[in-house]
Amino acid sequence: MPDHVNFITGNANKLREVKQILEPAIEVRSQALDIEEVQGTIEEVTKFKCSKAAELVSSPIYELPKPRLRRAHAYLLLKVNGPVLVEDTALCYNALGGLPGPYIKWFLTTIGHQGLNNLLAAYDDKSAEAVCTFGYSAGPGHEPILFQGRCPGKIVPPRGPTDFGWDPCFEYEGKTFAEMEKVHKNAISHRARALQKLQAWFKEGNTA
Repeated sequence: MPDHVNFITGNANKLREVKQILEPAIEVRSQALDIEEVQGTIEEVTKFKCSKAAELVSSPIYELPKPRLRRAHAYLLLKVNGPVLVEDTALCYNALGGLPGPYIKWFLTTIGHQGLNNLLAAYDDKSAEAVCTFGYSAGPGHEPILFQGRCPGKIVPPRGPTDFGWDPCFEYEGKTFAEMEKVHKNAISHRARALQKLQAWFKEGNTA
């Protein structure tokens, strides 16, 4: 089991959840990188992000787009060693054949929480599945290993705090993710289920 992983994210809420689930067994360090957005299946997108992240963090100096150079200057000169962990999430509506799927972030930004609920206004089937896929790489040249968690639920009008993605619209056993206590959500969510598989893999003595 590695003593730490570099979780590639700029999302403070995701970082907090991953740390709550993996630590103290594994130290979770964070790094924000600009990685090209690609289209494809959940698995293809995650593998691409993981491979690119492993290449970037292994370089003594890596470049970011010029508008961000000043803000990023503090870590431009650092070499980040060790394995990387990336995450991609999807929200799959059964009535829409799996959409929005891995494009949920774009959908949420475009139509908002109420819009996500309205997508199913013409359908009786409100069921959906939250999918989280983590990609782990020991470093450049290592094939990313995927760990996927799925949580069934349904789409509802938004309830609860609106500061964490689509949580207010996804209901599991009577409560939206946004309404749940963190301890409860971290035990049953798609993210938790994926990380449990990663933990089990580490406990078997795997690292690459």
